[in-house]
Parts: sequence; C-alpha cells; structure tokens
Amino acid sequence: MDSTTTTADHTVRDRLAQSLGHLVDDAEVLLKMAQHNGGEQFAAARDAVELRLRHARSELAALEDAAAYNVRRAARVANTTVHEHPYATAGLAAGVGVVIGMLISRR
Repeated sequence: MDSTTTTADHTVRDRLAQSLGHLVDDAEVLLKMAQHNGGEQFAAARDAVELRLRHARSELAALEDAAAYNVRRAARVANTTVHEHPYATAGLAAGVGVVIGMLISRR
C-alpha cells in the first residue's frame, strides 16, 4: 500500500468520524429541543440532523468504495506475484504449513 492511499484512507476516516460526531451532537440538541420546545425550532433542528445524516451516509459510502478498491488492488497484486513466482509461492506455502504443523504438534 502506498502512502498516498493510506493518507487518503485516513482523511476519509477522519471526515466520517467528524460527520458522525456532528450527527450525535445534533441529535442531542434535537432531543433537548423536543423536551423544551416544539414547533418550528424542533423542525429546524430535525432538518439539520437529517442533513448531517445524509452527509454521514455519503462519507460512509466513500469509505466503503475506498476499502473495496484497496481490497481489489491487493488481490490483483497477490495474483500477479503468485503467477510470476509460482515455485517461490509454493515453497513459502510449504514452509508456513511446516511451521504451523510443528506448533500444533507441540501442544
């Protein structure tokens, strides 16, 4: 994974966390207003919460897209590596199997 992708992932996560934090804050304000007031102020607060919720959903969708892209890219890299170096891959898999077998047999 390159540093650009990692930085972009952190940026999206930070934005999502910030959006969800604002959503929770707005929901608390909405509940307080519902207890004390009614009518127009409550409707305005509800609209603000709905707007934040839509924004949080779009941020979550962006995070899902980024995660899916990274998984597909990692799978392509693994596939390419296995096809370019089949004997090394088989040797590595055999070595890992031996180590796991030794660990299991020790118990």
